[in-house]
Formats: sequence, C-alpha cells, structure tokens
Amino acid sequence: MIIIGQLVDIPKNSIYTASIEIKEGKILKINPIEKDENLPFLMPGFIDAHVHVESSMLVPSEFARLAVVHGTVATVSDPHEIANVCGMQGVEYMIENGKQVPFKFYFGAPSCVPATPFETAGGEINTTEIENLMSRPEIHYLAEMMNWPGTVNRDELVMEKIRISKKYGKPIDGHAPGLKGDLAEKYVSAGPSTDHECFTYEEALGKLKLGMKIAIREGSAAKNFDALIDLIDEFPELIMFCSDDKHPDNLAVSHINELASRAVAKGKNVFNVLKAACLTPIEHYSLEVGQLREGDAADFILVKDLKDFQVINTFIEGEKVAENGKTLIKSIKNEVINNFHTSLKKPQDFQLKATSSKIRVIEALDGQLITPEISGKILIKDRFATSNPAEDILKITVVNRYQDAPPAVAFIKNFGLKTGAIASSVGHDSHNIIAVGIDDESICIAVNLIIEAKGGVSAVYGDHEEILPLPVGGIMSDSDGYEVASAYTRIDRLAKSMGSTLNSPFMTLSFMALLVIPDLKLSDKGLFNGQRFEFADIFYK
Repeated sequence: MIIIGQLVDIPKNSIYTASIEIKEGKILKINPIEKDENLPFLMPGFIDAHVHVESSMLVPSEFARLAVVHGTVATVSDPHEIANVCGMQGVEYMIENGKQVPFKFYFGAPSCVPATPFETAGGEINTTEIENLMSRPEIHYLAEMMNWPGTVNRDELVMEKIRISKKYGKPIDGHAPGLKGDLAEKYVSAGPSTDHECFTYEEALGKLKLGMKIAIREGSAAKNFDALIDLIDEFPELIMFCSDDKHPDNLAVSHINELASRAVAKGKNVFNVLKAACLTPIEHYSLEVGQLREGDAADFILVKDLKDFQVINTFIEGEKVAENGKTLIKSIKNEVINNFHTSLKKPQDFQLKATSSKIRVIEALDGQLITPEISGKILIKDRFATSNPAEDILKITVVNRYQDAPPAVAFIKNFGLKTGAIASSVGHDSHNIIAVGIDDESICIAVNLIIEAKGGVSAVYGDHEEILPLPVGGIMSDSDGYEVASAYTRIDRLAKSMGSTLNSPFMTLSFMALLVIPDLKLSDKGLFNGQRFEFADIFYK
C-alpha cells in the first residue's frame, strides 16, 4: 500500500511531500517526491497522555470507535475507576476488551485502590497485585499516585508500590493538585514524573522546574488548557496533552485534535504542539506507537491542514480505522461485569436533623475539580435540614452501592437546579451513588432508578424520569458508543432544563465524592476535608 501526502517531520521541524510504502502493518519506505501543496498532511496520530476510559461511559472497544475519528491512535489509560469497583477483575476486563479492536490502549497499574480509607470501594489492589501487573508487558506505568500525603511522608505502603515500579523500570504518574514548594519537591523526589492535575501556571511551572512532565488537561469537567498552554513555549519537551475524563457526547465531537487546534490558534509553534500531542507520550512511556519513520508501525493520520486538524483518514498498523468522520471499527459483543449490592431507599433515608441553619457548603466550580469550603444557610422544616433553592444551596447525598448503609448527606452550591434531582453511579473514586436535588422525594426516586438498573445516570423532573443505564461496573455501557453519546446528550439537556447552569452537570457531579481533590467533598461515610484529610462537621458549632 502506498500513501502520499505532505509529511510532517516533527523532530526535524520540516514538512515535505512524500510517498509512504506500507507492508504488513509497518512503514517499509518513505520516499520524498515532487512538492505538491494540494495534498493532505501526513502526521503521527494523536495520543491522550492520561485518560480514564471508563469516564467516557464506554467500554474500551467502543471508546476506540469514537476516538479514531478524531485521529487518536493510542491512549495512556488508567483503569483506576473499574478497579475501585471490581478490583483485578476490572483491570483484566479493560485489557482484554481493548485487545479486541485495532487501537493502542496502554494501561497502568492502579496505585490507589481503594483511593482512601475514608470511603467504601468495591475492590482492592494490594502490593502483590501491583507486582503482578508491573511484571506484565501490557502494563506500562504505575498509574497516578493520588496519595500525595503518603508520598511526601514516605508511607511504607506507598513507597513499596513506587519501589516495585522502579524495579521494572516503568514510570510513575503523579497526582498532586496544588502542591508547591518544599512539598512538591518531596513529592517529585519520591518518584512521580508527571502531573495532570495542575490548575495554575505557577504550580505547573514549579513542577516543570523540578523535572516533571506536565499533561495539560482539557476534559469534560476539568479544563486547564487556557491556564497552562503558554508553558509549551519554554518547555516544549516536557508538555503532553490529555483529557483525563471525557464524557461520550464530547468524545463524539472531538478529542486531542481539539487541543492541538486551539494551541495553534493561540500562536503556538505547530511542531511544539504536535510533539506534545503525538510524540512525548511515546518517549515517556515507551509506547509501541509509530512516529512516522521507516520501520515503525504504520500508525498515522491524514489531515486537511495544520490549523483545524480535520482528520481525513486514521491508520493503525496499516489498517484504515476511520475515514472522513466515520469510524471503520465494528462494534463487538461485550461482556458485563458488575458489583452492585444495595437495596432501594426511602425518602426519609435522606433526612438530616438540623442543629443550626449555618453550615459548611461544598462549592462546585464549573470547569474545575477543586471545591472550596464556603459557609451558607439552609432551610429548616420540621427540624430537618432542607435545600435552599433561592440561595442555590442544594442537598447532596452519597449512597453506598456495595452494601446497605445510611446515605451520607451534605449541601452543595452552584448546581442551579430549580426542581427535581439528578443522580449517578459514576462517582469518583469509589463509584458509589451520588445525587443532588431540591427535595428528598426527588433525590430518592433518582437514586432508586440507578439501584434498579445496577448503574447509570438519572434525572427526575416532576413526573418525568429518565435513566441512561451503565451495566458494566455501573460506570460503562456495553452499547454502541454513538447511541450512548446521543442518550447522554438527552439526559444532559434535561438536567440543564431543570436549571443547572454547569457546562457538564453529570461530569461535575461525578467528582463531588473525589476526596483526593481539595477542599470539601462528600463520601459515603461523610463530609470530608481534602486539605486536612479528615472528616468535617456539616453544621458550624
């Protein structure tokens, strides 16, 4: 097979017209030919340098079908989410499902399962299992070390996991939101070599100067591109692009190609941009992904220009997997695994006796994972604390999905709902059921819809009830990815019609139980302060 185009040689900062000869999935020969500026551009495929495939609500094989349309040929994937639900069975599921399609998934060994001892998870991965995973060629790195206090303080268990990773010569991903100065230096010196959690320029700059690579994140909830992209001018060798979490409706529209386009639109050097988007992840994680060189795997894309990066074709090991906006990867029959063992709830289960009207409130910030603690006032009815919609202070609950237990209840600001409730069993990290609503009755209905389906996202609006089922681990669908994206779009619109002004209300909701991101979060065991790593009282004394 011969492909011709304007070849983008990223390491040499040059573009020339060439023909590529492909045989048995590899690039046999690259031949410069007469210049023709009318031909499309040939370039390496895009790589998502850090993503939880589960957050797309799609199994890996379906994620791949959507991603290749946007020129993505590989992902550095942390199976942390399904591991927290199903343990090693979940990790094996992701690896095996991903092998069924022509796409390059590079999985890591989840380092923090369960993520913290302050929540109930469904799975555990111990050091023996970390050793087993790291010894396997399918596992390319130790996934994000979220226990930064344990890393900084050289906790024995944390350091054993890091030691195992170093033993096998595999990199260690970091996760240290907001860490600066001496704490950042102690964290980096322990071994983590990347971070995708930076949300300010100054924080990322400090970590870059310590030798870390920074993965600039632009996902469905956390959006740090604008704050960080200028770093690529001074540190082009240390920047990568990632989505971290990408909901299906967004994945159907764009992926890493969007970050490349936005960076070029901001005047960034196109070769620096493509190094971040295509090559640096290969070098850092030792990925077996072609870089458009003779002898490489024939992993590459054809794009119309180097501004919008509109993808014409995507090739993986010489196989055309996408053409003119259409995926050529066929859906496969997917196995279903799960771990869901709680019974239906009653409205009174969500009642909270009020000891004061002044409370600690979680402040949800659109486009960010950090949630400051603010003070607010709730309404009191028959001695019970209730939502205060006029002040946009709504009840939030986390329900243990793995066993029967009383729901944890607190209050949150900025969801904007004027009626009803929304709920989800996509609740990082442990994926218990999380819901926000105006009243206990609506919250209960939304939660029960998910319990009955053994996973999903739901919305309750008057007499209208809607759910998108997620039968695989309660966090992924086994259905066609485009159908899931369409169904998610409908329920997302419903949530916004109920008053939510958030860009992605369900994605934001999914992070409100993520205890490792400061400041205030809610687990199934109670309100939690992520700065001090301890539980907090809802009511001020």
